[in-house]
Amino acid sequence: MTQDIAPLEQLTPQMLGPTSLPVLAVVNQKGGVGKTTTAINLGAALAELGHPVLLVDLDPQANSTSGLGLNPSRARLTVYHLLTGECTVAEAAVPTGVPGLQLVPSQIDLAGAEIELASMSERETRLRKALATTPEGVELVIIDCPPSLGLLTLNALAAATQMLIPTQCEYFALEGLRHLFYTHQLVRSNLNPKLEIGGILMTQFDARTTLAWDVLNEVRRSHPADLLKTLIPRNVRISEAPSHGQPVTQYDPTCRGAAAYRELAHELMERSR
Repeated sequence: MTQDIAPLEQLTPQMLGPTSLPVLAVVNQKGGVGKTTTAINLGAALAELGHPVLLVDLDPQANSTSGLGLNPSRARLTVYHLLTGECTVAEAAVPTGVPGLQLVPSQIDLAGAEIELASMSERETRLRKALATTPEGVELVIIDCPPSLGLLTLNALAAATQMLIPTQCEYFALEGLRHLFYTHQLVRSNLNPKLEIGGILMTQFDARTTLAWDVLNEVRRSHPADLLKTLIPRNVRISEAPSHGQPVTQYDPTCRGAAAYRELAHELMERSR
């Protein structure tokens, strides 16, 4: 069960601001656009550059958790316990195989959290409050959002300083962008006035196809200031890496996919200056 975004318009503005750390919500209500792939590999690339990252797996499918080599069913404390106030971020965070990258894992139990959260006080800002204290040394938080605009994603947007929007190079993606920008305005008006667009990231880009170029040019025309220069290519190594429990930057450090995510990390660091 997911929460429709319409009630956002009736929410009371919250005075509590986001955590002082940069918090990047990787968000798109459409599945299969590369949210989890981007969250894992961007986090790994930033950690590789010497910027310690905390990755929060907010998706009940727990793909960020398994994609980094952890078994979701064996996680003692998860983002579910974080949202319900049963633990702190420091207690839930676990190290990964990537130096400098920590993870707050997820598991299927999170699927019922939206129902539980609906009856809780301050249901939209529970993650924001939890992230007010993060493990020592962390410089950036990345949130891997579920493929919906429900209450879990709303918690991510209330906590975030920026939205990173992975967008597949297909025409259906353009309609999804319009919905996301509408949601962005609602969240800014009612929950988090500091939420910015961190960038639109074109994923699964195949330079051999006319369709990919047509979609890229349309996004470039409609959102010139928000479109990132980095293009994530359609690359088999990116697809293979999660089955080995590694980011592509470790699985095949020299492949085109790894190079693209390193380029993305550099671009986002430059934009934040």
